[in-house]
Amino acid sequence: MKNNMKHYGLDDRFRALASMYSDFVVGRILSQEKGLYRVITELGEKLTEISGKFRYEAKCLSDYPAVGDFVMVDWNPAGGNAVIHYILPRKSCFTRKAAGQRKEQLVAANVDTLFLCMSLNNDFNLRRLERYLTIGWDSGAIPVIVLTKSDLCTDLESKVSEVESVAFGVDVLVTSSVDVDGEMQIRPYITDGKTVAFLGSSGVGKSTLINRLLGEERLETQALRNDDKGRHTTTHRELILLPSGGMVIDTPGMRELGMWDSAEGVETTFADIEELANRCRFSDCTHTSEPGCAVLSALEDGSLDPSRWNSYLKIKTELEYAADSESYLERKEQKFKEISKQLKHRK
Repeated sequence: MKNNMKHYGLDDRFRALASMYSDFVVGRILSQEKGLYRVITELGEKLTEISGKFRYEAKCLSDYPAVGDFVMVDWNPAGGNAVIHYILPRKSCFTRKAAGQRKEQLVAANVDTLFLCMSLNNDFNLRRLERYLTIGWDSGAIPVIVLTKSDLCTDLESKVSEVESVAFGVDVLVTSSVDVDGEMQIRPYITDGKTVAFLGSSGVGKSTLINRLLGEERLETQALRNDDKGRHTTTHRELILLPSGGMVIDTPGMRELGMWDSAEGVETTFADIEELANRCRFSDCTHTSEPGCAVLSALEDGSLDPSRWNSYLKIKTELEYAADSESYLERKEQKFKEISKQLKHRK
């Protein structure tokens, strides 16, 4: 029995792109383990590896396949692993700076909605949320904030108000794992053929929410440690088809979220600061001591939170640092032009 790839997000756009490679079968990557990729096609599921030519021509990490990618494969019906020859152009791509390294890490591809998860107890951190929003907007997907563990929060209204003050134009959902229907606010965002991903620190409840959507305890969950910090329960990325339709990608918890080529996301996440900067008297204002600086005025009268301003400066500095790396420059020459166009059109 053939798989209906429409359920896995193979829409008219990707079918048109796949038709250019008539000698191969189109599939979608479900997971990756030690250099091998589990791919689903209309013919079934199979482990695949990339071709020698593909490996030779890859210049940076984002050239390699990621969970969620649509790929063209030589199915190899005689047996053995299938072989990936091409990746179809991505409509969205979530990347970050690899922890402790000066290179990018590709997290997931072709995601429609990014659920940015943050718990309402010890994990609550607006500055970290700004980082998630920056990378989320830049990916080409639509970010949605999911505040978890509302049952552990004593000042819910205040916390939601704080989040809304830095999340312009972003939906904010409040959930609790102790509620029987704690995931119901999320379900309207997940429809047949659409892909969502859950991102957040370890222990914020991503796997619990996904298990609720699956209707089973498929993903491992763990209680918090004695110091109330999260444990890593998800160790790899996996795309899962939900019984009610749609797909979800669970990702490992991220204690470090380094910036990597997220200039578009900065403009959207910090739209208030960007607008202030445009009001400065001088176009090359450094916002340090110039007369007529709108940013300094906003800091003085209290309309701009100093911690938000410092967060903006820190992220901008990280982006400038990343821009010096060779792999960044290679990536800028070849990747994500289509994503950028879609993002600007959406704005």
